[in-house]
Amino acid sequence: MFCSCSTGYANEAPNTHVCPVCMGMPGVLPVINQEAVTYTIMTALALNCSIPEYSKFDRKNYPYPDLMKGYQISQYDIPLSRNGFLLIEANGQQRRIGITRVHLEEDTARLTHRDGYSLVDVNRAGTPLMEIVSEPDIRSPEEARLYMQKLREILVYLGVSSGRMEEGSLRCDANISVRPRGQERFGTKVEIKNMNSFRSVERALEYEAMRQVEVLRSGGVIVQETRGWVENRGVTVSQRSKEQAHDYRYFPEPDLPPLIISRKRVEEIRSHLPELPDARRERYQADFGLSRQDANILTEDKALGDYFERVMATTKAGDRKSRARKVAGNWLPEVVRLLKERSLSIQECPLVPEALTNLLDLLDQQRITGTQAKEVLEEAFATGELPEAVVTRKGIKPPISDQSMLEGIVEEVIASNAKIVSDYRGGKLNAIQALVGQVMKRTRGQARADIVQNLLRQKLDEA
Repeated sequence: MFCSCSTGYANEAPNTHVCPVCMGMPGVLPVINQEAVTYTIMTALALNCSIPEYSKFDRKNYPYPDLMKGYQISQYDIPLSRNGFLLIEANGQQRRIGITRVHLEEDTARLTHRDGYSLVDVNRAGTPLMEIVSEPDIRSPEEARLYMQKLREILVYLGVSSGRMEEGSLRCDANISVRPRGQERFGTKVEIKNMNSFRSVERALEYEAMRQVEVLRSGGVIVQETRGWVENRGVTVSQRSKEQAHDYRYFPEPDLPPLIISRKRVEEIRSHLPELPDARRERYQADFGLSRQDANILTEDKALGDYFERVMATTKAGDRKSRARKVAGNWLPEVVRLLKERSLSIQECPLVPEALTNLLDLLDQQRITGTQAKEVLEEAFATGELPEAVVTRKGIKPPISDQSMLEGIVEEVIASNAKIVSDYRGGKLNAIQALVGQVMKRTRGQARADIVQNLLRQKLDEA
């Protein structure tokens, strides 16, 4: 944040990405990272915050061993932004969660605790740390999880964070209090740390809420403190008493100038904001006719949505809605399944979007059946070939669409599956799918399923 050390230290040896500034050597001067300021303003605008024309950095003093200087450069009374909000959907209703502020500070060093001593790795010290503070508007652990997930989506779309909680790129410190139903005044809050997944956030808050309720019901008092979440035990444990603002002895950072943020610069940043998740969801429903569920799935993972966009970019305008529904509902889930089987991300997908487009073209041209398409997809995924090249190499024949040829097979299947036929005629109309499967088995997946289904219905409804 205030020096030129690399932040790409994840797999590097301890204390190798360091310099006199982040090591807190006497006499050195910090320099503000302009890109970090821009990212923070981008995030604040995406969260509907107002940006002041004047901001400054402050010294936050506390004597922990992970702070090389004995203080942290942060922001106190005049942050880079304030008064925003984020919308979440909980139990079918939209909830507005206020954003108090988005501000900048520097991260601390990393402590590794051993039996009787601790090790300090300064590599992380000084990394730009953007802190987003919400208003006390969240009313349940579930809402807290939904808020975190929505926030992560926005940060990933903006490109300001990878959003990977397990790597520490996104961290959550949750404050929670309880109060009797009907009481307006908030109870004493407790801060929870050490949560590294959305599920952990929800579980930790569920546990802590119950713990506080039990303490109060037994006549005890809630103490303002910091507690840690112990994942394998499913409990929170006390770490230290919680400091008040005056304990930090904030004062303006004397080694850094205040920031003057012009309205022109703010509007320039606003004009370069990318399409955000909510806007993309609405567009997918309006332009492609996707269901809300499919639109949500495609926009929760930005990379998956980008893949979908590239598939749709090669589709003719008149065919977009019907193809989009096929891609989102049928074929992208197949691609995701193959990725999961191989522990790959969508960014590592060996099947380029153009290959999925090619597969859909073969289906539209009735060059292959749906059953054959799944086999071709797996082969193309494994080899990186275009599906049409797989079809040619494997000598896959076009689907059987000759009704006279299929009629005999359909009659044989009906004659040899009396129980299924009885179920269908008794009102279990879905039973026909089992008969379709039998016909496809006998034709090695080459029969056109729509023709088979029509022939079966004709024969079954005749009796």
